[in-house]
Amino acid sequence: MKLVQFQLSMFLLVFALMARAAEPSKLAAAMQPFVNSGQIAGAVMLVADKDKVLGLDAAGWADLVGKKKMQTDCLFWIASQSKPLAATALMMLVDEDRVGLDDPVEKYLPEFKEQWLVAERDSEHVLLKKPQHPILVRDLLNHTSGMLYRTPAEQPTLDVLPLDARMHAYIMSPLQFEPGAKHLYANAGINTAARIVELVSGQPYEQFLAERILRPLGMKDTTFRPTAAQLRRLAKSYRPNTGHTALEEAPIPQLRYPLDDPTRCIQPAGGLFSTASDLLNFYRMILNGGVFAGRRLLSEQAVGQMTSKQTGDLPQAYGFGFDVSRGLVGHGGTFGTVSSLDATRRFISIFLIQYAGPPADLKNFLPAFRAVAAELCAAD
Repeated sequence: MKLVQFQLSMFLLVFALMARAAEPSKLAAAMQPFVNSGQIAGAVMLVADKDKVLGLDAAGWADLVGKKKMQTDCLFWIASQSKPLAATALMMLVDEDRVGLDDPVEKYLPEFKEQWLVAERDSEHVLLKKPQHPILVRDLLNHTSGMLYRTPAEQPTLDVLPLDARMHAYIMSPLQFEPGAKHLYANAGINTAARIVELVSGQPYEQFLAERILRPLGMKDTTFRPTAAQLRRLAKSYRPNTGHTALEEAPIPQLRYPLDDPTRCIQPAGGLFSTASDLLNFYRMILNGGVFAGRRLLSEQAVGQMTSKQTGDLPQAYGFGFDVSRGLVGHGGTFGTVSSLDATRRFISIFLIQYAGPPADLKNFLPAFRAVAAELCAAD
């Protein structure tokens, strides 16, 4: 009789554990209503502090038609989340006294001496003049250079030109304002910073990034050109159809296909693919003042500059490569990916999605993730 009771107790315990394991986590549960209603296909969510993961889960589908469930190791195009990594690369050279933040860009790229500025513009004419002072390196990292987001030469996709050729396109496009005077979000500035990395280090930017940042941080899935194996883990991107009755697949218009084509040019300002786990390692390094796994990659001073406002009295709160508004340090991407750290409460939140619909729609489901992230942090 006692044996039967023991076996029954063990069965109930195992059943309870299995039932609990089958329950969605708070993160997945927060996103499931948006999946069920057809607003999003799926998402990967991660919350962590400097030592441990507080929550990691996936909800929905990586491929709606193929019925492939979203997995926590799915690959995402992180778009402008590439910018903090580019800033990190340049700040490494600042740490080594090989680049100065207050150096004029033309010190490294002499062709920038030929830069012009829009003085006046109407529907038929544009009047140009020479800027009062040159673009500084710091202006590239905080988006105050006056350079454009995208030049006409970077068509039809952002990966058609190598970095050296992009510089010629940037010189031919006049500045929109005096360097340092305003804030204008510009891929061109970050790409120019990456070109400086190439010239000063003597390495292609992609090689420098891999050797100095990605490998030391164990970011094995972060790349400009995913392999065929990685592409099998790629979360497909979706947008609402014309009638807003369902989601339809939407290839990435900024990049040339196939994505594993070795002839595609790199796009430092927005071309990287990555995973939640890889991004966690990068943000842990930032949260730990430039140290990861006992190895220093950046000085505390460099991290402090990157993660604090570097736009002076301008209303936009931007550091070097990071958005530093709303009490968070992080960056978003065109298709809705968002990673950030809360330096006060010392936790990291990563939200990965491939949503090609109106950016305003993100306000519907991103707060739901952030509410659970804050709850997990408070409970720790």
